[in-house]
Order: sequence, then structure tokens, then C-alpha cells
Amino acid sequence: LLVRSSSFIPPFLDRAGPPSLNGAKYGGRQATLSTNPLETGPAPVNPVERLAALVGADVQAVDQVIHERMTSETALIPQLGAHLVDSGGKRLRPLITLAAAQHHRYAGRAHLKLAAAVEFIHTATLLHDDVVDESALRRGRPAANTIWGNKPAVLVGDFLFSRAFQLMVETGSPPVLGVLANASAIIAEGEDRKSTRLNSSHVALS
Repeated sequence: LLVRSSSFIPPFLDRAGPPSLNGAKYGGRQATLSTNPLETGPAPVNPVERLAALVGADVQAVDQVIHERMTSETALIPQLGAHLVDSGGKRLRPLITLAAAQHHRYAGRAHLKLAAAVEFIHTATLLHDDVVDESALRRGRPAANTIWGNKPAVLVGDFLFSRAFQLMVETGSPPVLGVLANASAIIAEGEDRKSTRLNSSHVALS
């Protein structure tokens, strides 16, 4: 609902003043009356912006964790990783993680690591997907594999997966580790099924 609908705003998201996230300025747009005489209601408000407003300062804290844990003595890893991490994605998954923690009145700091972990998993899957799909673009920019090659893109994706699981272990919550490990397995299985179907289609057409 948060992703697909821009007209329905749950009451707990109806706040103003969202911070910037990942270089994408959410801008704090307010609902304004349309100048179209046929429209009488306020203009739709982006739910992602409202979600960013809800979690406030935690957004910047997660961004800091992401960049700190993306560092490596191997210079290519932070360079290639930052190419995608800082490319202007919405960071929707970390936002949902932070909002869930706030909803349940969690008062610790582990949710910041988990939010960074889910973003690392997502980024790793994008790097791998672009190699498998032979994609040339990602978020309107050249895909990492077209700049550094397929092998570096896959290996940096593997590094980000490893970082994600390090962060999960550090939270000391086996149930959370189990949930995200299962989610990662499901993602991999889904991509394998998609690849198998595509290969079967190519064989049938040849």
C-alpha cells in the first residue's frame, strides 16, 4: 500500500517535514489545493515522504551505518557499492524497518543495524540481478557491471550480503536472523526460477 498508492495516507504517516535520504531531497512538500477548478481536494502526498518524516533522525543514523559498514581495505568495494547505494533509491526497506521499530516502541539501537542490513541485502540482489539480466542501466545510471565488469559486481554483492549478516548477528536476535536468512533464500530461489523460465523460453524459440 505504501508503495503503490499515493492517494491514501494512513493517519500515523500524516506528518510534515521529511528529512533528506540518500541524496534524494524529499523536500517537505505540503498538500496544496489544485488550481484545476474540476479538482476540489488537496493534491496527493507521497507516502514515502510521510514515512521518512515519521522516522525522523533515524534515517540519517542508518545512512551513517550503511556507509561505515561499506568500508573495506579493498578500494573497489566501497567505490562500486557507493555507485549503487548513493544513486538516489528511496531506501523504502530501511524506512519500513524503522517505522516498525517505532510502532512497537522499540527503544534500543539494534533497529539501525537491521535497517542497514536489509538495505545491504537489497543492494546485493540488485548487483547480482543486473549481471544475470545483462542490464545496462540501474536507476537511470550505468549499471555497476557495465563499468567494473560482471565479476567485481558479483563479488561486491557477495560482500554486501556478508556485511548484512554481520549486522544481523551483532543485534543478538536469532529470530530476526532466521527471518532475514529465509527472506534471502526466497529471493535467490525466485531469481533462479525466473532465470530458468527465461532460458526455457529461449530454447523453445530457437
